[in-house]
Amino acid sequence: MGSHATDGRARLIDMIFPGDANHHGTLFGGVALAHMDKVAFLAASRHGRAPFVTASSEKIAFAAPGRIGEMIEATGCVVRVGSSALDVEVELVAEAPVTGERRLCTRGLFTLVAVKVPGTRLPLPPLGEPGPPVPDGPLLMADMVFPPQSNHYGTLYGGDALKMMGKAAFIAATRRARAVMVMAASDRIDFTDPIREGEMVELAAQVKMTGRSSVRIGIDLLAEDLITGERRHAATATFTMVAVDREGRPTPIRKD
Repeated sequence: MGSHATDGRARLIDMIFPGDANHHGTLFGGVALAHMDKVAFLAASRHGRAPFVTASSEKIAFAAPGRIGEMIEATGCVVRVGSSALDVEVELVAEAPVTGERRLCTRGLFTLVAVKVPGTRLPLPPLGEPGPPVPDGPLLMADMVFPPQSNHYGTLYGGDALKMMGKAAFIAATRRARAVMVMAASDRIDFTDPIREGEMVELAAQVKMTGRSSVRIGIDLLAEDLITGERRHAATATFTMVAVDREGRPTPIRKD
């Protein structure tokens, strides 16, 4: 059975790989802006339930760099709504995986406009009261399904779904252990419903067990139709991640 989500907020978390960085080893500004624009689109779509395009963004000044090997987290929240346009405030934060140090890289305001096509309902819903803070619990992160990630049926490739779930498991395990983590096992994966091109994917990753040097992560993957808000449970997976030292040998996880 599907459920509906109306909260105009979204969060994207990714890793900074060498291909995302310049010769100084820091995140390209264009890659950062792409993350911010994507999360603004997701937040706008969740609020307005309409096809949106980006109309403008305010001057975005970078206060701190994101470095290769760090996590980059973009969060977007709808802050103003007009009849056919809305503003989304986006923050981009870099996080060092092992130390947990977090730095605000930049923030910006994106204006998106609803495209008037058959089915677009205007005016847009008014801005409601701010939602409650996200409680402690599963790591929640979102992504989009684009055409290169889909097969000839127009649904997400299983391999791309596994990539998303593996990334969520890595981030959740790293935040738990604050150590260099590698995947030791993919214990079980069940696909229950296809995810269509153009849908949003939300991943919920939760620590199930912590051992001497390993962390077991459970992942739930949900698909969300950005126009109707319908949500479907699409997959479940369990991963075992292991903390390793510089030689790649298992190392004990610090107990805080």
